[in-house]
Amino acid sequence: MTRRYAFVGLGNRAQMYVDALLGDWSDTGQISALCDINRTRMDYYNQLITATGREAVPTYTPDAFDALLEQADVVVVTTMDSTHAHYVCAALDAGRDVVVEKPLTIDAESCARIADAAERNPGQLVVTFNYRYSPRNSAVRQVIADGRIGDVTSVHFEWALDTIHGADYFRRWHRRKHESGGLLVHKSTHHFDLVNWWLAASPELVFSQADLRFYGSEEAGAEQAGERPERGQGSPGLGSDPFILDISIDPKLKALYLDAEHEDGYIRDQDVFADGVTIEDNMSVLVRYDNRALLTYSLNAHSPYEGYRAVFNGTRGRLELEVVERSWTPPHAAVDPSAASKSKAEGVSERLTLQEHWKRAEEIEIPSGEGGHGGGDRLLLNDVFRGPDNDPLARQAGYRDGIRSVLTGVAANESVRTGAPVHLTDEGTKLLPRA
Repeated sequence: MTRRYAFVGLGNRAQMYVDALLGDWSDTGQISALCDINRTRMDYYNQLITATGREAVPTYTPDAFDALLEQADVVVVTTMDSTHAHYVCAALDAGRDVVVEKPLTIDAESCARIADAAERNPGQLVVTFNYRYSPRNSAVRQVIADGRIGDVTSVHFEWALDTIHGADYFRRWHRRKHESGGLLVHKSTHHFDLVNWWLAASPELVFSQADLRFYGSEEAGAEQAGERPERGQGSPGLGSDPFILDISIDPKLKALYLDAEHEDGYIRDQDVFADGVTIEDNMSVLVRYDNRALLTYSLNAHSPYEGYRAVFNGTRGRLELEVVERSWTPPHAAVDPSAASKSKAEGVSERLTLQEHWKRAEEIEIPSGEGGHGGGDRLLLNDVFRGPDNDPLARQAGYRDGIRSVLTGVAANESVRTGAPVHLTDEGTKLLPRA
């Protein structure tokens, strides 16, 4: 029996799930309804649906969300992060299953609301942590679970976002912390979840420092860039300035945002050096876990290349994962999306090295697959739409996993604000026990 999937939030995030239900996972369910504040975006997705020979589906604005629930067995939530909790709780209370994009939400109060809704209702809540499914990250989990390095005592995790990917957070609504939680919640949720999952542990104590040093109107990047426009379209630098995005030449961005902005006023190509940035671009975090492991974590959002390095020290050895996802950033990447794609194909590498005590280092083979994240996206979609099939790595994430990762970022933000460590067992941020 196929299931009815209703979508709320129809920006770029939604398309992976829509494409799945119109393609390889069409036998598992059908799209039954769409909800967004913007009619143009709903029309865009209905055009994708009708292009496959299907009939257009009903569309709803957020004030009619209750009516949408009548059309759904499952609700897919891909709205702005600060609104996730509202839709997740409403769908669970209506007896529906929920698939929600990470992060689950952005603060401790809404984590508690979601936990209450998940515990009092029978519906399943799945949080889509696609990095768990990337073969290289799954390989790390397997090596640690096999005990090859013994008990993990410490982790060093460094993530570099380049001036294509990293800069884009400063063009979008993510630049406002009250809507995204900042990168320590929105982006680092991915990374904190990986560590929680790799170690099969929960964070207990968090200390963090963070600052805005490159983006925004008063930092180093703005000083280098000179006089700035408020947005890309209509700017004198459009086509030549490496930080000005031309959304008119990307068909999907044009359709979803440029052609839709007259309805809701959302500007997708804000200048990264304009006023209004309230998130940080450099972050350092220390975390202690309930199994006594320690994490040192850093995130930089203006790197010349993109990738990450995760090092695990254990009682029997050491494991190192080094990944280059894009080796350099061409100056016209924001102007010409094809330039970004070409550079991403150059110098991409991944290496997983294990060295047990008293032995030479050995390279662990990383399997590869087709599609995004080395085939990980297909594995994720299969779990979302068909359900996990006795996965020994337990990659599908539920609400407890989502809450642990979010609260690590929330605690880090609080530590930045106060300058003090934050205990995650304090009243108001208490982590749920593992199921």
